[in-house]
Amino acid sequence: MSSVTFRCTVWIPECTDGYHWDPQTQHCKDINECETITEACKGEMKCFNHYGGYLCLPRSASVIPAPEPPNQIRPGLDDTAREPYNPCPSGYEPQGDSCMDVDECARDEHDCQPSQECFNTEGSFTCQCPGGYRKVGTECIDIDECRYRYCQHRCVNVPGSFSCQCEPGFQLAGNNRSCIDVDECDMGAPCSQRCYNTYGTFLCRCEQGYELGSDGFACKDIDECSYSSYLCQYQCVNEPGKFSCICPEGYQLLGTRLCQDINECETGTHKCADGQTCVNIHGGHQCVDANRCQEPYVQVSDNRCVCPVAKAGCQDLPFSIVHRYMSITSERSVPSDIFQIQATSVYPGAYNTFRIRSGDDNGDFYIRQINNISAMLVLARAVNGPKEYVLDLEMVSVNPLMSYQTSSALRLTVNVGPYAF
Repeated sequence: MSSVTFRCTVWIPECTDGYHWDPQTQHCKDINECETITEACKGEMKCFNHYGGYLCLPRSASVIPAPEPPNQIRPGLDDTAREPYNPCPSGYEPQGDSCMDVDECARDEHDCQPSQECFNTEGSFTCQCPGGYRKVGTECIDIDECRYRYCQHRCVNVPGSFSCQCEPGFQLAGNNRSCIDVDECDMGAPCSQRCYNTYGTFLCRCEQGYELGSDGFACKDIDECSYSSYLCQYQCVNEPGKFSCICPEGYQLLGTRLCQDINECETGTHKCADGQTCVNIHGGHQCVDANRCQEPYVQVSDNRCVCPVAKAGCQDLPFSIVHRYMSITSERSVPSDIFQIQATSVYPGAYNTFRIRSGDDNGDFYIRQINNISAMLVLARAVNGPKEYVLDLEMVSVNPLMSYQTSSALRLTVNVGPYAF
């Protein structure tokens, strides 16, 4: 007796490309190729899954996802519900003896995504993406407008649109694409003094006498006095944005930097009493008695004293003394001629010699004879004041034929001022 063996096979329906059979739901389910395929997209492209396939798009692209479509109906199984026969072409329906277009958009019989807009056409319809997107397959992909260089400076892409931005120092023009310079000086730039607008920025500058600080905005005063000790002859005084020179008491400014002695005897600002004579010196003045003759001398005229021969004490003294005054500055270069002595009376056959009789204990001066009737007082050493010398400059006259000798003196008071001016 023969036996018969039966083999049962399970029939699995086939799905279209991009789908696989899901035994739980008994439907064809979309395959996510972005997960199942290694490196589905190369380089800088990004994988976007969609129903029945996938897309490789730039990483900056944005996709508006479509709603989940109904799962595919099991292949090989026909719908039990049958639609009535339509003799008209697809997209039309019979109306009397003619075919009329079906407005799929109005009847909501289209498959446009929620983000898309449906437009009815003759016999069909189209799905359009919103502004800033382009349609790839059934998806709406963001258009990267920045690739087209719509902006002058910087472009920022956003889903469905873009915006332009400007570099610092610029602002968007009315067309929202071009950049125009901003005048920071009119908008309160932090310059403390002067502001100059430049293309895309600004510069701070300072008034004369100021310099720009390290922050580039603030101006600080320049202390001109600290740069040089030769700006002023006496003393420099720094002031905001400038400097000024001052002089010591007894002096006045000559111009803006030099100092000049004030002659109190000429200006009448001295306080000499009656019977006194005003003598101007550097930085001040002196009041001296009109009669400066000392015993045994007697006054014979202004500034001249004579020692009478009849007096016993006059034998070893100069016959006459003439009083003179002069003032010199400190730090005078040496040797320096400062005073010329001139004989007023000359006797025939007399020989004259000149010498410093007294007053030069330190040897700061010497006499240089010029000829028989004149000589020069020379400053031999640099001296600093204030200081006063009283020099008796003597002229000795000798007449060998008459065996006669006499002398006269010039009493020179030399005042050395306290400064080199």
